[in-house]
Amino acid sequence: MPESWVNLAERLGADLHLELSGTGSKRAALITALRDAVRSGRLAPGTRLPPYRSLAADLGIARNTVADAYAELVAEGRLTAVQGSGTRVADRAELLTPVRTPKKAPDTPAPRHNLRQGQPDAASFPRTEWLAAARRALAVAPHDAFGPGDPRGRPELREALAGYLARARGVRTSPDRIVVCSGFAHALRLLFPAVLPGPLAVESYGLAFHRSIFTAASVATIPLSLDENGARVDELTAAVRTVLLTPAHQFPTGGPLHHDRRTAVVDHARATGGLVIEDDYDGEFRYDRKPIGAVQGLDPERVVYAGSVSKSLSPALRLGWLVLPEHLVDAVLAVKGEREAWAGVLDQLTLAEFVESGAYDKHIRRMRQRYRRRRDLLAGALAAQAPHVAPTGVAAGLHAVLRLPAGTEKSVLKAATWQGLALDGLAAFRHPATTMSTMDGLVVGYATPPEHAYAAAVDALCRALPPAW
Repeated sequence: MPESWVNLAERLGADLHLELSGTGSKRAALITALRDAVRSGRLAPGTRLPPYRSLAADLGIARNTVADAYAELVAEGRLTAVQGSGTRVADRAELLTPVRTPKKAPDTPAPRHNLRQGQPDAASFPRTEWLAAARRALAVAPHDAFGPGDPRGRPELREALAGYLARARGVRTSPDRIVVCSGFAHALRLLFPAVLPGPLAVESYGLAFHRSIFTAASVATIPLSLDENGARVDELTAAVRTVLLTPAHQFPTGGPLHHDRRTAVVDHARATGGLVIEDDYDGEFRYDRKPIGAVQGLDPERVVYAGSVSKSLSPALRLGWLVLPEHLVDAVLAVKGEREAWAGVLDQLTLAEFVESGAYDKHIRRMRQRYRRRRDLLAGALAAQAPHVAPTGVAAGLHAVLRLPAGTEKSVLKAATWQGLALDGLAAFRHPATTMSTMDGLVVGYATPPEHAYAAAVDALCRALPPAW
């Protein structure tokens, strides 16, 4: 065969895993293996098989043996051979029908609308700008970026974050005190229990998922009551030196931590040698109030600042960061390990370029306007259709809270389900050991639906709400 033909065969070759039995002729064994692969569905209809030469070389058998086996299966109708198209699995090849357990019919309608909290509008991810940033970042990336990852995170990203957080959130730090992680949950696992053993004070309402991380780490959590000024930090005692807060926008009730309490919690950390962990999960999104800077700016040695792109860009990126007091950097890196095992380097480089180019700021401003319009639409729909229900916690963030009469939350959630609407009730976020009076209400994530589906979701919400009480 001319050399050009050999090269063509190599280019057209494709890997095909076949196990030939040790008994009988090789031709019969190959036919049986191919027939079983087709009948089981492992080789789907239309799959192109390797050329004779490639498969013969891979299996260590004669080329004519492969040709005869293919011809046999073509005659059976399991394969087709067309000049210029190669040998393929026939469209009507016999398939084994897998046994499937019948699914139980759902008791309730599947959700048609989604107002769950916790994620941005996925359809608004800035694909074009992100792709452009990725291309620019890859074009100038040093060769060492493609080696084992530094557990601190890429220096390009840490430098970009240090500048951005100082400018936009009032964070005081340097790149060498930033550790990149894969999100806030990963940050908590880095801190607890190896670096901070507990006990830990937390807000009486928060994510149950985060509490499960502490439970798994055998870290006791003590709930702090909430009021209109945020967490009651005056309930802290000297025995509890570490506290986790969402001071810019309490999750999920929505209010900011009052200035006096911000100062008080830092003073408590100084007096006890403790720490404040600041979860700044949606600090960029504010609408009707002046920007509230990070508590970390009050004392960088007593506050651990945590952030991510889960709300601003997408939770799919799995990128976050810890801004640490100097004395904790080495301890956190020791927990993380010698190499980066979580945050992808290419995404880190792209985010660094995205921030440095100004594309991140433009995206935040664009989404801030979009989410404000959605919040206003929600407020307007409630005023028109359910004026007895007023949204709270809407000066910032991506969700609103609708307070309900005591004892009605479960029934309203059930009504929402029958409207085809998925959303959360406040009870799902309440700490099981809280002693404060319980609150009934709904947590409405107005960022989640795509633009075209948002109005219908709000209408479904209004239909599920109880009449005036």
